Amino acid sequence: MIQVYPAESRYAVDLGWLRSRPSLSFGEYYDPDNTSFGVMRVCNDDEVGAGRGFGPHPHSDMEIVTIVLSGAVKHEDNLGNVEVTSAGEIQRMTAGSGMIHGEYNASETEELKLLQLWFMPSERGLMPSYETSSYDPKGMMNTLLPVVSHQGSEQVAVIHQDMTIYLSRLEQSKEISFQQEEGRRVFVFVIEGRLTVDGIPLGTRDTARIEALSQMTITADEEAFFMLIDLP
Repeated sequence: MIQVYPAESRYAVDLGWLRSRPSLSFGEYYDPDNTSFGVMRVCNDDEVGAGRGFGPHPHSDMEIVTIVLSGAVKHEDNLGNVEVTSAGEIQRMTAGSGMIHGEYNASETEELKLLQLWFMPSERGLMPSYETSSYDPKGMMNTLLPVVSHQGSEQVAVIHQDMTIYLSRLEQSKEISFQQEEGRRVFVFVIEGRLTVDGIPLGTRDTARIEALSQMTITADEEAFFMLIDLP
């Protein structure tokens, strides 16, 4: 089953300095029938104005992943981490037993665009931690490149959940296949371009939630940049 959520159907937040399109209930947007997808709790498509951001605030028992699409985000936390993450890099935070952090657009002149994702962890009360990782954009051409995984590696951020986040840039008319294991879910987010997933068309910023589909074929109707998440 493939359930499509067109980009224009998502709730829109515009605070002037922040424009956000949450895929799941978040902040002032609450839909009791759309609070999570498996262990995914938040998927926000954010644009943050120059020099603006979120001051120190707490989190607990959540795995938080930030994928920078353009610009740079500055992170500060009570563990002493102060880092700037740019496009081509991934930020992962385990809030665990409790963590306070702030995040800001690192530029005083350029807008920041990012995807922020929250996932419920495999266990509660984990030791809080933070990391950044980088990937080679050439490595995602016409394939699914893992950038976050519970297994992790030098170029793959570790997440405390049985799941993997892939990025891919697919040239026009190219296709790739993905095998979905029984009982698992797949979330597809088209960052740029147009795709067809098993005959279902998706445009820029459209998302698809896929369940009970053992094998899927993803074809680029035009060059496309997209995220695929395999999760329980």
